[in-house]
Amino acid sequence: MAGVSIRCGLVGDLPELTRIYNHYVRETPVTFDLELFEVEARRPWFESFAASGRHRLLVAEREGRVLGYACSHRFRVKGAYDQSVETSAYLDPGALGEGIGSQLYTALFEELDGEAVHSALAGITLPNPASVALHQRFGFTTVGTFHQVGYKFDRYWDVQWFEKSM
Repeated sequence: MAGVSIRCGLVGDLPELTRIYNHYVRETPVTFDLELFEVEARRPWFESFAASGRHRLLVAEREGRVLGYACSHRFRVKGAYDQSVETSAYLDPGALGEGIGSQLYTALFEELDGEAVHSALAGITLPNPASVALHQRFGFTTVGTFHQVGYKFDRYWDVQWFEKSM
């Protein structure tokens, strides 16, 4: 973790953020996206975040290299859900196991403290013991499992949902 800094995401990070996300699209079931993204196709996602408010994007970097990101984004589009956010974190595969996810989530929840956020939610494709442990470490509790809701890599996957009161 030495030398890792956490900061707001910048538009110049978009190629690296897309590269990291595409790894999970291509290699894992943790996202149910099936097609790789071009950088410009990820721009609307990037533009959904701000430097203040409920919807944040934080980036971890070391020596100028992006190691991963964590974000809080809109859970659902209906107005009654506005005080709930969905959170997620994605790390460069070479940066796994270094505690960077914890650093990102620590910073993200510090940023969200005092914002109009009542609940944080996270959906985790199973099995994913590292992500489950991360969310539990940050006070998320299990609320249920949707069974076989995603089809990727020629099989069905379960998604376990977690919540945290803010």
